[in-house]
Amino acid sequence: MKYDTFRREYTAGGLTRAMLDACPIRQVEIWLEQAIHADLIDPTGMVLATVDAGGEPRQRIVLLKGLSEAGFAFYTNHGSDKAHAINHEPRVSLLFPWNALERQIIVGGTAEKMSDAESTKYFMTRPRQSQIAAWASHQSRPIADRATLEQQAEDIRLKFGDGEIPMPTFWGGYRVVPQRIEFWQGGEHRLHDRFVYRKCAEGRWQIEQLQP
Repeated sequence: MKYDTFRREYTAGGLTRAMLDACPIRQVEIWLEQAIHADLIDPTGMVLATVDAGGEPRQRIVLLKGLSEAGFAFYTNHGSDKAHAINHEPRVSLLFPWNALERQIIVGGTAEKMSDAESTKYFMTRPRQSQIAAWASHQSRPIADRATLEQQAEDIRLKFGDGEIPMPTFWGGYRVVPQRIEFWQGGEHRLHDRFVYRKCAEGRWQIEQLQP
């Protein structure tokens, strides 16, 4: 198959500065609502990019679980590869890849751990099977086979029985505090529309249009 000849035109519509909210978080909320209403698969899925202690960049999809002026929240095992990378280098990047809408949002910022109280509040809303999985998986560590993983989950089920499952001490949330948020809208003939918000020293946001 010849991949170099595969292309299409982007015709979903343009993006102008007049369409953008002065607050980038509010603009993210607007596009998120539109992505959800468009019935996209995993509209809250975002690609998290990190760099580990060896300088190796890594990417993986995590789910947005909270959005506010403070930043973008997600949850994970604190022993995972992504958590170790964040501990080494907290500067990260997020990407919302809404190809069906010919849109992207790229966020650059610093990831910081959320409080145990915030993480516990969310953990207690998770389905019971997800709570069990959080306990059972030693995320990013090698395992012999699927059967071993399933046995670990069964051991956790037996341990807690029908009782409440507490949040593991090795699990919790991170919040990406944004310094840069870019909105990309596909345009005809590869003349895409790009606008970037940058956080100024005094806390306000500056908007600038970029060439595609």
